[in-house]
Formats: sequence, structure tokens, C-alpha cells
Amino acid sequence: MTQNPLTLYKVLLEKFGHQNWWPIDRKYHEKNKSDPRFEVIIGAILTQNTSWSNVEKALENLKSKNMLNIKKISSVDIRILKEMIKPSGFFNQKANRLKNIAVYLHENYDDNLDVFFNRDITEIREELLSLDGIGTETADSILLYAGDLPIFVVDAYTKRLCKRLPLETGESYDGIQEYFQERIKKHHKENELTQIYNELHALIVLLAKKYCKKKPDCKNCPIRKNCSYIK
Repeated sequence: MTQNPLTLYKVLLEKFGHQNWWPIDRKYHEKNKSDPRFEVIIGAILTQNTSWSNVEKALENLKSKNMLNIKKISSVDIRILKEMIKPSGFFNQKANRLKNIAVYLHENYDDNLDVFFNRDITEIREELLSLDGIGTETADSILLYAGDLPIFVVDAYTKRLCKRLPLETGESYDGIQEYFQERIKKHHKENELTQIYNELHALIVLLAKKYCKKKPDCKNCPIRKNCSYIK
């Protein structure tokens, strides 16, 4: 069986099951009547260049002060924000980025993420990329996991996997993204794409952490039969 995004999705889903990303504290948002999508936006920025366990510590600090909403992040003193997100690393940069996007959403969309996300995906993506510190991976994570919009997120794990299998994607972000999206679109309906992109990205991350590590565990890897790296 030739490896491609569809067979990869099938094998990994069978191995690991549904991942139900993005992790959100829904009880917190129900209690505080806040929008869980903004937690995803915060998490997508905090996870830049760090592990998710560090992000969770920063999120807990923010939750302890009931700060997981646009208005509060936009108005909080930057020094206080830096202290709260310190566990995520690069906290000076990240605090400025969080403040920047919160102020932008507050001033331009009146804190309303329905208005922000209810537009053409290309328009939203370009807008996100125009903001300081928002690159392609962060923008696409926000679109997919907060906006529930059909776009495939490419990260370092995906790039590693594509190179090892290998898949004929090239090494650029856009090339890899286009490769995955084109092949998945051919076999699935439009209303199925968001969920598949969501699951496949999460499954690739799990594969990379468990098996396709920097020093890979090829012997036990669930896709070893269709991977050239082990050979």
C-alpha cells in the first residue's frame, strides 16, 4: 500500500483513535461565560517554540485570574501579563503578541469572534498573518481549531514525517499543505474536511512524539511497512 494522506489518516486513526483537539477547559468558560475560541487563540501563540506542558502552566495562571477573554487581555498591564505567561518561555514576545491580537479583536470586532470568523478563510488568514508574531502555523491553527475552518496545519512534526516516508511534498510550508489538502479533498465532502484536517494533524503529532522522534522507534511504528526511512 502506497503511503499518502488518506492511508496515513486511516492507519493512524485505527491505531490511536480520535484525538478531539484542541484541548479546551469548557467548564471554565461555562462558569465564566467566556468564549473558548479565545483560549485556542491564546494557546496557539503560547505554544510557539515550547512544549504544551509549559503552555498549560501559563493557561492555568491566566485562568486563576479569570483572564481568558479578549477584553481582559487587551486591557491588562503588560508587566502582569508577562509574569502570568512566564512558564511558556519567550514571555516578553508572547505577551506583546497576545496583547496585540486581543486589542485588534477588541477594537475591530468588538470582542465578537463570530463576526471575525464568519468570513472568507483567505481573508481571515491574510488578516492574521498581518499581525505581529503570527506566522503560517499559528494562523492556520487559529483558523482550524478556533474558527472550525478547513485548513491543514503544517508543523515541524509533519515536515519530519514527509521527509522520512518520503512524500513528494517538497519542503515548503505551502507545498506540504497543498499536497495534503488536494489529496484529501478528492475523496471527501467539503463539510468533512475540517474534522479530517483536525484529526490528521493531531494524529501526526502523536505519531511523532511516540515513534517518529528525532531518534525514531521504527521497529514499533504503526506506519513502518510504508516508510522508506526504516529501510
